[in-house]
Amino acid sequence: MNVSLQSTDTGTKSEQGPRARTRKLMVTTASRLMQAGLTPSVSEVAEAAEVSRATAYRYFPNQTALVHAVVDEALGPILKWKSKTQDTEQRVLDLFEKALPRISEFEATFKAALRLSLEQWAQDGNASEQPRFTRGHRIELLNDALSPLRGTLPAEEFDRLAQALSLIFGVELYTILKDIWDLSDIQSCKVAKWAACALVRSAIAEANETRANRAET
Repeated sequence: MNVSLQSTDTGTKSEQGPRARTRKLMVTTASRLMQAGLTPSVSEVAEAAEVSRATAYRYFPNQTALVHAVVDEALGPILKWKSKTQDTEQRVLDLFEKALPRISEFEATFKAALRLSLEQWAQDGNASEQPRFTRGHRIELLNDALSPLRGTLPAEEFDRLAQALSLIFGVELYTILKDIWDLSDIQSCKVAKWAACALVRSAIAEANETRANRAET
């Protein structure tokens, strides 16, 4: 998931009354449809929510904006995650333990969003009236989890570790481990957490070895 945590919020925190209720109805309806495996357009959500198309498009000018809002709603507490420890491995483990059950709960929603991203990628080069659906939340979350290593790992190695962790942090994890390996949610989470800890340990050990070798020369 590159998008700031606030960039997809088409409402405001101070918004109250009918506007807030209509927006919530749109997001809730879209979420229900996405949990059913669909990737609905703004018009389809408006029809299901019994809201006029004109009203719906005032809140969500395109499908991308709507799906972003649903994804943020599904991510929910993950976006507010903070760790109190400065131990990097534990921070990464804490993040995975917080996020993976929630991703599993809304697996269909995230897969519907992924499908939109893949469809837009496949159509790249064709004229499109709406912006591309991009996914960047995991970048911010993983960078936060790894933050104690900034200054310890060279920037290139820090980024490489975050990139490696991003391969096992997201709905793609379940696509591989559940759909291909036929693992359960719990088994999938265990594999992901094992791999995440192994990557962190490996990166730290490699950096320590490099420093030791330099000290000897």
